[in-house]
Amino acid sequence: VPLWNKTVATLTLMALGSSAPEIILAIIDIIKKRFYFGTLGPACIVGSASFNLLVIIAACICVIPSDEVRVIANLPAFYITAVFSMVAYLWMAFVILGTSPDV
Repeated sequence: VPLWNKTVATLTLMALGSSAPEIILAIIDIIKKRFYFGTLGPACIVGSASFNLLVIIAACICVIPSDEVRVIANLPAFYITAVFSMVAYLWMAFVILGTSPDV
C-alpha cells in the first residue's frame, strides 16, 4: 500500500520550493516592522508569481526544438496545477480590484 500519492507529493514539493523564499521574506518584513503592514512581502510574492507565470513558461516553450513535439506525461498533475493557479490569480485580482480599489 503506497503511503504517498506521487502527484500530491510532487505538487507539494514544487509549491514549497518555489514559494519558500517569498514567504520567508514576507515573514521577516512583517516581524521587522513589528507586525505592521509592509509592502515588501506582498510585492515580492506577486512579482515572483508573475515572473513564474510569464518568463519561466516562455523559456520552457522556447528551448524545445521546433522539430520536436512534447507531450505532458502526467495530465492529472497538470490539470490540478492549472486549476489552482487560475483560482489563485482570480482570487488575487478579486482582492486587489474588488475589495481594495484604493490600494
